[in-house]
Amino acid sequence: MRRSRIIVAAVAVALAVPALAVSSAGATSQNADHQSDQGAATSYVVLTQAGESAQTLAEQLRADGASVTSVNEAIGLLTVTSRNTGFVSRTRGLAGVEGVGRDRSIGSHPEAAGPRDAVENEAQLAAVAGNAPAAATSARPGDPLDSLLWGMDMINAPAAHQIERGDHRVTVGILDTGIDGDHPDLHSNFSKKLSRNFTTDIVDIDGPCEFAGCVDPANWDDSGHGTHTAGTVAAALNGMGLSGVAPGVTLVNIRAGQDSGYFFLGPVTSALTYAGDAGLDVVNMSFYLDPWLYNCAGGAPEDSASAAADQDVAIEAITRAINYANGHDVTLVGSLGNNHEDLSQPRHDVSSPDYGADPYERTIDNATCHIFPVEGPNVIGVSSLGPSGKKSDFSNYTTDLTSGEIEVSAPGGWFRDGFGTPTYRANGNQILSTAPTHILQNSGQVDASGNITPAGVAAGVQKACDDEGKCGFYRYLQGTSMAAPHATGVAALAISAHGHKDASPARGFTWEPASVAALLAATATDHACPAGGVQSYTQEGRSAEFTATCVGTPEFNGFYGAGIVNALGVVQ
Repeated sequence: MRRSRIIVAAVAVALAVPALAVSSAGATSQNADHQSDQGAATSYVVLTQAGESAQTLAEQLRADGASVTSVNEAIGLLTVTSRNTGFVSRTRGLAGVEGVGRDRSIGSHPEAAGPRDAVENEAQLAAVAGNAPAAATSARPGDPLDSLLWGMDMINAPAAHQIERGDHRVTVGILDTGIDGDHPDLHSNFSKKLSRNFTTDIVDIDGPCEFAGCVDPANWDDSGHGTHTAGTVAAALNGMGLSGVAPGVTLVNIRAGQDSGYFFLGPVTSALTYAGDAGLDVVNMSFYLDPWLYNCAGGAPEDSASAAADQDVAIEAITRAINYANGHDVTLVGSLGNNHEDLSQPRHDVSSPDYGADPYERTIDNATCHIFPVEGPNVIGVSSLGPSGKKSDFSNYTTDLTSGEIEVSAPGGWFRDGFGTPTYRANGNQILSTAPTHILQNSGQVDASGNITPAGVAAGVQKACDDEGKCGFYRYLQGTSMAAPHATGVAALAISAHGHKDASPARGFTWEPASVAALLAATATDHACPAGGVQSYTQEGRSAEFTATCVGTPEFNGFYGAGIVNALGVVQ
């Protein structure tokens, strides 16, 4: 997850503005009266009432002059672009419409939103300044760089690989910024046939478009975030580079994130419903749904009526999409968030909306406000640990063990781990995984000839080449984004070991998500709260705001959930 549960019940949300039953003819006849009501081009999401046809509604909206960019019949969601300032009020009046919300204003990116990857790139900023000692590593068999993967040791992946490396019929969707399908450590496990891109690049946040129509191919990643998560899940065990948790399973790019790291409602819901239709087994979700860090039913007290309506639509739509995927036997894994926050007692939200308008301070009520997708129904929430086993300073947690906000924990890295030792503030305290070459070249860490630059050396960038001379690169990142794919890989191993052939032609292998989640929790390695129940990070240079209270038993607590995911445990 950029910044920044026991299976939970579906979120039932009543949208703030009920639909009014008026005829489509009436809406069309109003079109001529409002042709002059032109404003900025804005993207909207329109949600149909249960049982209503999204295609029929799309025809009505086109007749009214709107541009329908996508139709998701599975959950009744349309994304629509319109310049008409009366679009929202008039569309809410159509028969069969449950709600309308703004998806985003085209070309409106507030600078106040700040850097979106400060947590994940904390070490790289420090490394450029020359403070980049190497962390201690383990020595074990595997691919050449596997000795740098302390996280794999923590979850017993090497021992699990002696029993199960992952069935190639098991498909893992990476719902992220894309996958570099040509990376030599991913290529053999990457399914170009199944992969899809549900986004269109937006120039004001993503920069100039690299491909025709601003639509990147499905084997491309112009951020590197998705490629990094994919490598942790299933980099091949092929004698080069490094190996993933489940190095034998199939990776599928179901891209819903912009190059810049924003994840908007339309692409995310389309990716989730596609995962169900395509028969994917597991989906990794290392993000939260923009533009609201917290989506609040009825809005936060400071929100306008339109902002509240936007969030109501988002809550209902993402909940429908999650339930649809889960109902099609897709196991969903989500990162818990990098906001160093007690999710049961959230602080004020000062970063939302992060796109389309300037952010403002919002009062967050835990009963009505949620981070999606991780706090949605049937999503396995994963917190982050450093090499010492301590909760990473940035990782979210909970002090309410009945809230269903955390299920398990996993290695996500912690740059500041090892205080008082040579490994403090070391690159190796983070997670090493696959990186697109052009991303490292753009950042100055690899030169045009494919050589690691001094800046790349300082940041710990690694290079590996196969027998044919094709080379790939690897970089360190930290975050709950890096923890979730460890759990996703363990889930893929669980399905490989205990799943069964499915009768559906769309699915080769399957296992029910509830069974997967139960096994992950039952086999997780117990981890007790710190002595005294309080973890301070002041010696590592953090403010008192980061100090966290852990409640619960070694078997289940607010830092670690049911424990650290255990690859060996699920395959035995």
